[in-house]
Amino acid sequence: MVVGFSAGGISDVLARLVAQKLSEPLGQPVVVENRPGASTAIANDRVAKSPADGYTLLIIGTTATVLPSLRANLPYDLERDLTPVSMVAIAPFVLLVHPSSPVRNVKDLIALARSQPGKLTYGSVGTGSPPNLMAELFNLMANVKTVHVPYKGGADAAVALASHQVDIYFSSVASLLPLLEAGKIKAVAVTTIRRLSTLPSVPTINESGLPGYDSSNWNGICAPAGVPKSIVMRLNAAIRKVVTSAEMKESLSVQGMEPQPNTPEEFAAFIHGEIEKNARLIRLIGAKAE
Repeated sequence: MVVGFSAGGISDVLARLVAQKLSEPLGQPVVVENRPGASTAIANDRVAKSPADGYTLLIIGTTATVLPSLRANLPYDLERDLTPVSMVAIAPFVLLVHPSSPVRNVKDLIALARSQPGKLTYGSVGTGSPPNLMAELFNLMANVKTVHVPYKGGADAAVALASHQVDIYFSSVASLLPLLEAGKIKAVAVTTIRRLSTLPSVPTINESGLPGYDSSNWNGICAPAGVPKSIVMRLNAAIRKVVTSAEMKESLSVQGMEPQPNTPEEFAAFIHGEIEKNARLIRLIGAKAE
């Protein structure tokens, strides 16, 4: 199971949780291989060019569906060269501010940003990353202008918010719980339509000032194109069994993720929709590859 990120990130953690449990229904060990670099393009290409026998799988996520709009010369075609197997989980993000901020809710943030156009800053982990796209979607829907400040990683961006070097940050929940509990950052709203079970008192962006806002990070599993349908369906059944188990649901919840298995056809349609949605957003904001 190939992961396009270094060990320790949310995609890697998810891959290791799933790989460990998949070995039982598949009757053989599943090994995680980290191939970080080029915003997951290296890992994607590695699997796209692997034998179509079902023995090489890819953890795919939001970033992979952004790349086609940012990079013209990818060595693979996401929809042509990979076979969707199943979605695995989604990870709602949280809109965060510094505790000293006067912002108490989404309406406050919109009002503040409109009163100071181009002054408020938001952190991210690079152009095309989920925090970048979530913030830019917020800018577009709220008709405000906040300034992008990219960092090398999520930990750097979180520290930047906690030290008030930036005003806003969109992040997954699990990685920032210690800072939230210590009062070093403040949660304003959740990015998905539904509230988070781990933060039930935090409203959604949709319900607290920006109707229609809905965004999340997601991860699923793909195989190389050409894998026989029977193998794809066997893998899909095994993934569904693993992901919907009570033990896995609890493990995912700790990481701020929710199980979301589906059929190969549903996952293919989802990926196609994500590519188109991200392409529109990239065009609107004029983002360029770094």
